[in-house]
Amino acid sequence: MTTIESKKVNISADRLDVVAFLKNMNNIEKLLPQGKYSEWKSTNESCSFKIQNAYTIVLDFMSEEADGTIIYKSGGGSPFAFTLTSHVNDVAGNSEGYMVCDADINPFLKMVVQGPLKNLFDYMAERLVVQFASN
Repeated sequence: MTTIESKKVNISADRLDVVAFLKNMNNIEKLLPQGKYSEWKSTNESCSFKIQNAYTIVLDFMSEEADGTIIYKSGGGSPFAFTLTSHVNDVAGNSEGYMVCDADINPFLKMVVQGPLKNLFDYMAERLVVQFASN
């Protein structure tokens, strides 16, 4: 199992607001880098998109934990099985957030995707900050 963790970011919002945003899968598109994906589709519980004309990623909402943790899992059609966990913690009236991906990636694919996935999750964490800075 490969674990990839994003950087931790400070979010100018209440934890419950951040969790509510992350629970709605329609909002995930707001966290993705423009021009790096296509074929976006979403509902409240699931989303899918194609990354740079290569892989289609299917992401399904799995659960919300009482501590502000949101867990997503890979859906059918994803190139490998994974879970993506968004952690949101209370910090002095604001929130701290980060993402952890646990992926079942073979060694060859790991060499190819580990760096780009780390960059993607860091970008998504930063976009979460931006989403709440404009509110």
